[in-house]
Parts: sequence; structure tokens; C-alpha cells
Amino acid sequence: MTTSSTAVVRGLVATLVLGCLAPVVAAGQSATPPRTAWGAPDLGGVWDFRTMTPLERPAALKDKAVLTAEEAAAFTQQTLERQNGDRRDGGARIDVERAYNDFWLDYGKNLTADNRTSLIVDPPDGRVPSLTPEAGERHQAQRAPGTHPVRSRMEYGSPAHGPEDVGLSERCMLGFNSGPPMVPNFYNNNVQLFQTPDHVVILNEMIHAARVVPLDRRPHLPDTMRQWMGDARGRWDGDTLVVESRNYTDKTGSFDPTTANPFGSGETLHLVERFTRTDADTLLYEFTIDDPQTFTQPFTAVVPMKHSDAPLFEYACHEGNYAMTNLLAGARAQESQADGAR
Repeated sequence: MTTSSTAVVRGLVATLVLGCLAPVVAAGQSATPPRTAWGAPDLGGVWDFRTMTPLERPAALKDKAVLTAEEAAAFTQQTLERQNGDRRDGGARIDVERAYNDFWLDYGKNLTADNRTSLIVDPPDGRVPSLTPEAGERHQAQRAPGTHPVRSRMEYGSPAHGPEDVGLSERCMLGFNSGPPMVPNFYNNNVQLFQTPDHVVILNEMIHAARVVPLDRRPHLPDTMRQWMGDARGRWDGDTLVVESRNYTDKTGSFDPTTANPFGSGETLHLVERFTRTDADTLLYEFTIDDPQTFTQPFTAVVPMKHSDAPLFEYACHEGNYAMTNLLAGARAQESQADGAR
């Protein structure tokens, strides 16, 4: 990212921070975020990152970065109707793919406080940048039936000949919203942060993923060592925790925002996350995807997180559970029925 574009993004984030602080100050509360016993900003606790604001700006809103109050109300109503898990239109296949009724879903019910039309703030169009020509060719090849490894977190319409045909979240390897980076999705939009003077732990109970981030400036792992969640290193930039991660495995996508359409290979991803506690109840989470082998430019999203007094509950998804066995057994049963009908 160029110096000028970085400055623009920093300015946008500063504006968002002020927007989050305004109602707190107006209520007469202190805008000074709490600190730990050793003097660092206190990021600890459970944070809820649900929001109705989409990652990318809808095409119909093209040049509109912020909605009016009336537009926001209409957008909210339309989105609630579209996401309603109790709908039964679309036929049996669509009904099955919805998977859960509305009780179990935990989409955000509101837009961000400033009524933004996308979580992406840079580039200004609020969209994931175009793929490089080479990445576009690889993307098409990776989506061909029977191609392995499956890099997406979910695979709709998979033939399920074996476990290698099924998405990573369905195999309980990675969550569909826990990232990194964290992007709001169907449910479990929660993260818990723990701190010591030397480490920060980022815990997502979506596939029980815990990232232990050292703060001692140690170098990254050798390039030959690859990890599902990357190799994270943290540092403080003023009151902002900056976490830089690389060394992802090529078995994941560089970015997988839609749960069924991963871009590129995690092998070339450089992820920068920034955590800024703006007041007692707000944590501003920002991430920048920098992968010149996949995207024509870096891009940045900002997700406001709200403090929660509720605990995290176990998400009992693990590689040895019965879901995979049952899924594959169901696929074999369907094939047998199809063979018998011929």
C-alpha cells in the first residue's frame, strides 16, 4: 500500500473512531479506554462483531458509501427478510442448504452506527479488488470439479466422494467467520482476547481456534513452516495492537469472504490486523489484506466490535465428530438410489 493510500485509510479509521466515541461522550461517560496493570490498553474480554453491514458494497449502491436514515431502515428491512431462516421458498435443495431455522442464526440486526454500506473502507468503492491475471487463471482451475485441496471454508453442492471434497469448516479445521481475518457471518460472531505483558491470545470458539501472539519482536517462522492460521507477531502502535501474520498454508485461500469462493492461495497472504479500544464498550477491528500475487491492490475493512458480558460457549466441532461420517454415508445412499433408478 502506498504512503498516500495508507494515510487515507488511517483518516477513515480516525473518522470511524470519532463516530464511535461521540455517543459515549454525549452520555457523559469517559472516552478513555481502560488499561492493564502494566499500562497497556486493556483489550481483554469477549467482543461481539455481528453487523448487518456487508463486507462489500452492494452493486446497486455503487457510489454510495453511507445511507441516510430512511435508506438504512429500508435496507435493514430487506436484509432481515432475505436472511430469514424460517423461509421455505426455493425448493427442497435450497431449504436444506439454509440448514437452520432463524432461531439458530445470529446475523447482525443493525448496520454500523454510521450506516456504512460496506465494511471495506479502502478501496473507496467498498469492493474486494480485482484478481491479478495469473490469480484469475488459478482461481478458475481451483474451482474445477474434483480439484484438491479444497481451499474454501464451505463447499456448496460438493459431490462428497470423500472428505477431501468438503469445505474446511465442514471438516472442522477452520471456522467460516473466525478467519483470520474475522468477518461477520451466520453465527458465533464472537472473539475473546486475553493479555499478558508478553503475549495476546485471540480466541474464536468457532472451531475453537486460539492464536497466541508474541509481543517480543521475535522473527517470523522460516518460510518452510506453514500453519492453518498463519504465524502471528504483535506490537503496539500507540494504543493500537498491530498483529502481522504470514506463513499461511497453501491449503487455504488467501481470502475467503463468501464461505464458498476463496481467492488465491494462503501461501502468499500477508495479513495486518489492528485492534483499538475506543471506550469501555467498543473495540475497533481493522484488517488489511496484502497479497500482490492474488489482488491488484491491498484492501482494508473496519469492523466495530461491542463488549459482551456473556461467556463463550463451546462450539463442539472437531475432526473426529460424526458429521463427516454421516455426510459421506448420505452421499453413498443417494448414489445407490440413483443407480437403482437407472
